[in-house]
Amino acid sequence: MKGGERVAVCAGSFDPVHNGHLDIFARCRSIFDRVVIAVLHNDAKKPLFTVDERVEMIREQVERYEDCRVEAFSGLLVDFMGEVGATTIVRGLRAVSDFEYEFQMALMNRRLDLAVETVFMMPKEEYSYLSSRLVKEVFFLGGDLRGLVPQAVLERMAVEREAREEAKR
Repeated sequence: MKGGERVAVCAGSFDPVHNGHLDIFARCRSIFDRVVIAVLHNDAKKPLFTVDERVEMIREQVERYEDCRVEAFSGLLVDFMGEVGATTIVRGLRAVSDFEYEFQMALMNRRLDLAVETVFMMPKEEYSYLSSRLVKEVFFLGGDLRGLVPQAVLERMAVEREAREEAKR
């Protein structure tokens, strides 16, 4: 970390990344000098996309921002933060139902590293209900996600759906 540089980490599985995520990433840029988008590698989940695919999709969406970078990580978030010189975690809160889990995580991260602070941001109203789980569910049931998910991500989701349908045959 450069002297006095404010570095934030936005961490998650981002499977897939949607416009609510992108809204939070963009708004972080006005508060922090650098934003690291950390894509969690978690074998316990059954992701739609690999970690490398998720990193690539997010990079395509934020490549115009010189102050953003995208990296994969596994293990403790506070350890990753030390590697990238960050002291702030930015988490999106959609509804009150998110708060209890996020509050517990914020307290545990602070317990693990007293220098770590968590900042909560609310997405724009039109994305306040959006989650990756909901995006996948609506997509595979044939719903229209235009305006909620970047077109390039929708195209990759369509390829993945086609591959899964082909595998069933």
